[in-house]
Amino acid sequence: MLDSIKSPQDIKQLDLDQLQSLVDEIRAFLIENIQKTGGHLAPNLGTVELTVAMHYVFDTPDDSFVFDVGHQAYTHKILTGRLDKMHTLRQKNGLSGFTKRSESEHDVFGAGHSSTSISAALGIAIGNKINRVEKKSIAVIGDGALTGGMSFEALNHAGDSDADLLIVLNDNDMSISKNVGAMNKYLTKLISGKVYSTMKSKSLGFLEKMPMVHEFAKRSEEHIKGMVLPSTLFEELSIDYFGPIDGHDLPMLVKTLQNLKQLKMPRLLHIITKKGYGLETAENDPCKFHGVAPAQTNNSTLPSYSAVFGQWLLDMAKNDQQLMAITPAMCTGSGMSEFETKFPEQYFDVGIAEQHAVTFAGGLATQGLKPVVAIYSTFLQRGYDQLIHDIALQNLNVVFAIDRAGLVGADGATHAGSFDLSFLRCIPNLVIMAPSNASELYQMLNTAYHTSGPICVRYPRGASLIEDYTSNSTIEIGKGNVTRFGSKIAIFAFGTTLDQALIAGEELDATVVDMRFVKPLDETLILKLSQTHQQLITVEDNATTGGAGSGVSELLHTHKISTPLTLLGLPDSFTEQGPQEELYALYGLDSESIIQAAQS
Repeated sequence: MLDSIKSPQDIKQLDLDQLQSLVDEIRAFLIENIQKTGGHLAPNLGTVELTVAMHYVFDTPDDSFVFDVGHQAYTHKILTGRLDKMHTLRQKNGLSGFTKRSESEHDVFGAGHSSTSISAALGIAIGNKINRVEKKSIAVIGDGALTGGMSFEALNHAGDSDADLLIVLNDNDMSISKNVGAMNKYLTKLISGKVYSTMKSKSLGFLEKMPMVHEFAKRSEEHIKGMVLPSTLFEELSIDYFGPIDGHDLPMLVKTLQNLKQLKMPRLLHIITKKGYGLETAENDPCKFHGVAPAQTNNSTLPSYSAVFGQWLLDMAKNDQQLMAITPAMCTGSGMSEFETKFPEQYFDVGIAEQHAVTFAGGLATQGLKPVVAIYSTFLQRGYDQLIHDIALQNLNVVFAIDRAGLVGADGATHAGSFDLSFLRCIPNLVIMAPSNASELYQMLNTAYHTSGPICVRYPRGASLIEDYTSNSTIEIGKGNVTRFGSKIAIFAFGTTLDQALIAGEELDATVVDMRFVKPLDETLILKLSQTHQQLITVEDNATTGGAGSGVSELLHTHKISTPLTLLGLPDSFTEQGPQEELYALYGLDSESIIQAAQS
């Protein structure tokens, strides 16, 4: 059946039994295909029924589906003519792991970061109204994404509009890790209050036979609800609430969506799903199966940079109760799972709320505590104002452990840490470090923790080639390290680009410097080498625009030094997806590219 589905129109000819068979076929296909390509397995298994029901009831691309984050949109891709390309998922020149406007007319809004869908769908709904077109706008958002502040801003606006907006709240009690916070507890209370839904439907049906009492009951509906459930947040915001219903009950989903399609005001459908549904191992451990690697991937025994950070946290906390570790809903990804278990009083998962995470850390710092914010480079972008205004301006003692810097691979442009050096370098009071290996990462974290003021330590996704990395050592602020002495050519390597720079240095007989610090730069060393070498090259896994190489260029310009300088880094364009090694070669950051740059 699946091979015959070329567009959403094809499923509208099916009856509900055939539709259920299609759901089963899609789920089996996802399990088989994602294990080959890698990707987000558990989120997609949990939303097959919902996506099929949406396409059965609504008409894309006229009606707009806006998926929050987008990592649950694989079924949507399958039903919109991309089945034959699913084997290219997350690969170079293949399908994106998220929704992407340039990929299909059915992807009305691109995704990758959390908590954006309600804002975008509301904009589309109001745009439809302004353009006087009868189209539907549907936002699909998870309970984890609903913890993000942007979602609340959008709900506040939506409730004050008369937009034809349907919000589907996919509640699986999970974000990537176990969901946290007051919103999660509130939704749990709603689920446990199913007695209310039953009572309401039966009592109002009975009271219809008694007109006077029925009118009173309708007016008193909110008061009745208040006696059985906590006050309904969404209806207090003037958004009509429906549910909760079973998100794996296909006939119920279809019928409910058909009814809600007839309405034209802001409304929310609350569905309950199970992450990893249909695959027992994923249901039992949805966190582990949130994202899976391709089957052919070799599992390295070397420690990942995230694991090194996690070990440093554990080692430091053993002797310092002032350390406070903060994550915006990325406990496992940031290597903090063991820390959460062993030091629960010093661990704070604030949910998908990067802005709050940064300012919260600032508040802790004012009380003499030592906050460490573990955050991905791409998500730090969301807390940029807070980093400037609430941390740097006040020169507070906060350590930022910036994971996934540089090229992240299959997740592509939405998750690449391509810009952190550029947007951090211009902020006063910041110190920025980039370790070349696991040992340096550990030492830099030591340095950051024992240094006053805000400090950023940025490191990439993947494993270091060094297994023994723990140390009590620190590094002198602003001092680089010459790792190879040569002649004529000097290569300034920032971060983990050092490995490839050393290979090129051997071929070129070049001096190679592990710069270590992006801010402050080792100005004395740079100026000295610029006077004794004929050619200078900087290498960084960041945009060359405003990046570390730009800092070297500015220094040379200030001192009126004219030694030729070549900047190697990421181009002024959004990066591709694909294996990290291929991408580093594509963007000229491998040893061969460095050699060619020196010889050209």
